[in-house]
Amino acid sequence: MANINVENVSKLIPTLGDDKIDMIAATSVLQIRASEIRQSQINWQSYLQSQMITQRDHDFIVNLDQRGQKDLPDKNPDVCADVFLNLLTHISKDNTIQYVLVLIDDILSEDKTRVKIFRNAKHGNVWQPFLNLLNRQDEFVQHMTARIIAKLACWHPQLMEKSDLHFYLSWLKDQLKSNNNDYIQSVARCLQMMLRVDEYRFAFLSVDGISTLLSILASRVNFQVQYQLVFCLWVLTFNPLLAEKMNKFNAIPILADILSDSVKEKVTRIVLAVFRNLIEKPEDQQVAKEHCIAMVQCKVLKQLSILEQKRSDDEDIMNDVDFLNERLQASVQDLSSFDQYATEVKSGRLEWSPVHKSAKFWRENAARLNERGQELLRTLVHLLEKSRDPVVLAVACYDVGEYVRHYPRGKHIIEQLGGKQRVMYLLSHEDPNVRYEALLAVQKLMVHNWEYLGKQLEKEIDKQGGTAVGAKA
Repeated sequence: MANINVENVSKLIPTLGDDKIDMIAATSVLQIRASEIRQSQINWQSYLQSQMITQRDHDFIVNLDQRGQKDLPDKNPDVCADVFLNLLTHISKDNTIQYVLVLIDDILSEDKTRVKIFRNAKHGNVWQPFLNLLNRQDEFVQHMTARIIAKLACWHPQLMEKSDLHFYLSWLKDQLKSNNNDYIQSVARCLQMMLRVDEYRFAFLSVDGISTLLSILASRVNFQVQYQLVFCLWVLTFNPLLAEKMNKFNAIPILADILSDSVKEKVTRIVLAVFRNLIEKPEDQQVAKEHCIAMVQCKVLKQLSILEQKRSDDEDIMNDVDFLNERLQASVQDLSSFDQYATEVKSGRLEWSPVHKSAKFWRENAARLNERGQELLRTLVHLLEKSRDPVVLAVACYDVGEYVRHYPRGKHIIEQLGGKQRVMYLLSHEDPNVRYEALLAVQKLMVHNWEYLGKQLEKEIDKQGGTAVGAKA
């Protein structure tokens, strides 16, 4: 099993340590409930009398719990691990399991090196008793267990085994997706810890974790969860390969929206930090350039200008604003009209920008839509099928028509990609502008006499205004 590079991990979090994150976490539902459970009194004698625990287990837990001998885990590490694993395995009562888990979490929180007590090879697969508890009905048991697993996985020099890791990360991902999860801050906190470890990041990618984070961020969540999930993206982007992949999940448009709407400085700070990583970390400079263009397309420069005028006292924010401003302004100067168009299409946020209506652009670049396996054409057809935004649909219809008009084999290719069918479907769209652009696109797909088409278009334009050409005559 590979060892975690502790030096690299420590570099990942230059401005926010565990102590500050745990101060935030202290207000979470999990921590509030844990404070209540610590006040419980467990009758360990009754468990001994019913032979559910041994005399050794009874004496150890009583000395640790009721008599306050807090150094017992360090004096008797093997006994400590055995006792706690036995308790978790043989006791079924929820309130006792809750109490035992809080004790374990407190022991680990007091001293990180105590993870070795539980991960000693002598105790076999230590993960199984904890992973089993993730399937319990009691939500506190589930989420306190998840918190303990994260500590065992991150603070021990030996990595978590692949199958156990996959199960755990899948569980965290599913918890993020569940509706009205009161413990979502705790789930996010576990991920904040796990994703600092480079080897765990690709495992998270393999369970579709990144798209899950972004789909939640694209919805409305409270600023604390928003901050924690963007934090997860931030630590992911310290890996150059993941930084290169990130915008394939549409990360930049989603983060740009968050930046635009943000009223909390810490959310602003962490989004800017992700943007900086997306430019600095990729080893492929073409990808870094594409990220810059995507940020420009998503109006990030405007937000940077607003932040510059406010002049925050936070040095991290202003350093990142200055860095991003410089890099994005430089990318604008190098931006060709086709780069601008390609970025806009990939973002899925089509608007009536000048490039669409430029006849010169279509004459010079229509053939380029066939590049990279017709990537841009496929994206346009996908938008025609999936988008609910009338402006996006109208512009996509227009672009399909212009491509067909300026590329000799365009009609055949669009038909192969299913674009003609999608455009014809939009002829009955509820929005009149979408219907109009769909009609023009269909005409371009079906008519080859462009002079005749031009006259027909004039008639359609006049009809949109309420008067036909014939009526004027």
